[in-house]
Amino acid sequence: MARLLQHPELDWTDDGAPHARQHGDVYFSAQDGLAETRTVFLKGCGLPEAWEGRSQFTVAETGFGTGLNFLAVWQLWRAHRPSSASQLTFISFEAYPLRREDAARALAAWPELRDLVEALTARWLAPVRGVRSIVFPEDGVHLILHLGDIRETLAQSAFKADAWFLDGFSPAKNEDMWHAGLYPDLAVRSAAGARLGTFTVAGAVRRGLSDAGFELSKAEGHGRKRERLEARLAQAPVIAADTFGLRAPPTAAFRVAILGAGIAGAALARALKCRAIEAEVFDPAPGPASGASGNPLALLMPRLDAGDTAEAGLLLGAYLAAREIYRDMPEAEETDVLQLPRNDGERARFEKLLADPPLPLEYLEAVRGGGLLHKRALILRPPRIVASLLQGATCHFGGEPDVDLVQRSVNGRTFDAIILANGMEAAALAPFLPLEARLGQVDFLETPVNAPPSVSASGSYALALGHQRLWGATFAASGADFAPGGTAEARAENLAALERLSPYWVRAAREAGVQSRASLRATTPDRLPLIGAVPDYPAALELFAPMKKGRAVDADAPLVMGVYVASGYGARGFTWAPWAADILAAQLAGSPMPASVPALRAVSPLRFVFRALKRG
Repeated sequence: MARLLQHPELDWTDDGAPHARQHGDVYFSAQDGLAETRTVFLKGCGLPEAWEGRSQFTVAETGFGTGLNFLAVWQLWRAHRPSSASQLTFISFEAYPLRREDAARALAAWPELRDLVEALTARWLAPVRGVRSIVFPEDGVHLILHLGDIRETLAQSAFKADAWFLDGFSPAKNEDMWHAGLYPDLAVRSAAGARLGTFTVAGAVRRGLSDAGFELSKAEGHGRKRERLEARLAQAPVIAADTFGLRAPPTAAFRVAILGAGIAGAALARALKCRAIEAEVFDPAPGPASGASGNPLALLMPRLDAGDTAEAGLLLGAYLAAREIYRDMPEAEETDVLQLPRNDGERARFEKLLADPPLPLEYLEAVRGGGLLHKRALILRPPRIVASLLQGATCHFGGEPDVDLVQRSVNGRTFDAIILANGMEAAALAPFLPLEARLGQVDFLETPVNAPPSVSASGSYALALGHQRLWGATFAASGADFAPGGTAEARAENLAALERLSPYWVRAAREAGVQSRASLRATTPDRLPLIGAVPDYPAALELFAPMKKGRAVDADAPLVMGVYVASGYGARGFTWAPWAADILAAQLAGSPMPASVPALRAVSPLRFVFRALKRG
């Protein structure tokens, strides 16, 4: 299976509607697709009345297509949003994402949607498998796209929809979208009384929905279709055991304390603000970005593996999420990164990777000599990025905060939740978290030459931006005591790596005026971060003890209620932080998680409890 998804090949009808060759069907009705959407889906699911008085509402859809259904819901939400704090999540599943230009061409038929179309197509996603999230904070709208075969992606998702739009191509022309396993999967992911609308009244669809617990009724169709189908979930929704601590808290959080004002804490503050949750940030340093997040420059580029592994998918998803956040910020500069192979083994790995690339050509291509050219990478100015993300949050600097995790209090004040986003300090508050300290040193200098952004990388990296040059970085095991100004040994190691990269400014780096900066990075034994609810470790060991004998335990994980962690990012803090923040903000808000269940389990702190038990 190719790692990249295929764009559909389209023909265009005389009235400008796109027609998919593979499925032999149109994306929307020639009798006015927008009117059809309003009849079949909005009216069919009782919108906007169904979301009156709601602080959260979730619409799910099979088949994103041009995005027309999403835009119609967004337009309706703008006109009938229950309150300025209410949040709408729209979840869609798509295996053949359109090209940006094709979507824009199809949607140009409705000038009334022009501003929404421009907002959506400006952030149109690459055809990369996985879960992608786009937030439109001014309207409280969150779009989550599961890109891939719905037979896999739906089963790996976790949410409860209040409304369902079944909008695959005709069941007779797209059997994969209407397979028999679809209907019980819909029921499992539906809230109590969930409504459903679809254009088809095919017998197999009606039987599948009925067997899954939906009550059905036919209604007047649209255009040439005489009938359409409406449904409501009649049975109680299924609630599975929460062994990994992924479930939302019993009540949505309104006030959250974040410990740490580096990139982890700053990204969280922004994500919580987007969901109308008040964040207060606490850091003992005199200001933000005092640790690794305070380096003069940083690089955001993808870590790509030749194999289609779970870790590779996580890192790629996190990179795309981070790029989505930073790309329009003035503190970020887009550039290409020339990555040269370090040895013959890496050259072979690059060849294998390019044979089945995980990113499209506009992001990645081969270069002479066996290297890679990473396009659309970003050079970041970390302190400014952190300060920008913290805007709107209440920040408390200076003095070690008095934290009581059991009482969820900081400096004597109780919060709905506390998030440990303070690197290695998280382990001081929750000693069972398996965090390991690594010391990273970068070296840098100012030059009189004003240069455009440029990067070369091969194990280490060399950055040039304006008058600044920065290179490194080391990643050595370390204790709590270290020299913030760096060491001569680490400087020599960085210089040797820089000379191998041989940027045009290497001579300047050999001369006087070089400064060094060292800081601790928290990492984990499996090099994946800790993102999620903090377990009650002794209780979890006792509850899940049968795992030592190979027996599964189907039970909710015992947790330190209201306490979460976002740490263990290693040397990729600016990559992991936005993705992690989006996940935790969604969990605290009681919204659908913008990630697959396997991804959430892979970063859950509970994973180390289970590994310890299975190893005896």
